[in-house]
Amino acid sequence: MREAVGDDIGVAVDFHGRVHAPMAKVLLRELEPFHPLFIEEPVLSENLDSVLDALRATPTPIALGERLFTRWDFKRVLASGAVDIIQPDPSHSGGITETRKIAAMAEAYDVALALHCPLGPIALATCLQIDAGAYNAFIQEQSLGIHYNEANDLLDYVKDRSVFAYEDGMVRIPTGPGLGIEIDEDYVRERAEIGHRWRNPIWRHRDGSLAEW
Repeated sequence: MREAVGDDIGVAVDFHGRVHAPMAKVLLRELEPFHPLFIEEPVLSENLDSVLDALRATPTPIALGERLFTRWDFKRVLASGAVDIIQPDPSHSGGITETRKIAAMAEAYDVALALHCPLGPIALATCLQIDAGAYNAFIQEQSLGIHYNEANDLLDYVKDRSVFAYEDGMVRIPTGPGLGIEIDEDYVRERAEIGHRWRNPIWRHRDGSLAEW
């Protein structure tokens, strides 16, 4: 990937918490020559203490936090000095108010903010409004065109499809009332009639036991 895109495109690597601590230490070292933009969830947040020395020593920025929910969860992570980017998800971490507090706490530790957002237009608009007021906002995840949007996509749910105006990898902050977007409620009702049952994929080890997704 690095050879394909050159040195001017950031390539981030998400371990998704699937790697055990000893292997995480090995992979952190092996990936250093490729200069990743950051490595996300090198281990599960609960296992962070087991790799603190390796995370502090690597020159690669470390990101995590999509599975943390309150400022008290993030307080321990920030105090560890091992994380460079936090990734709270406002849909799970207490909405705008709590997430702004988490972002401000991170700023005090000189830690960047990259809000987690694999969801719909309301979640994205929420994240962008928080980003607009967060000095340490670094990069914004979004799900437009992502592989699991099979029957419809993020813009299908808003009346003005130009509200998320992307250009050269940047997106303008919506400026309308509220979050800056207007939801197509008729389309929401139409999709609600169909419903959905999205579930995490089930991964198993060779012996059949459940594996971390």
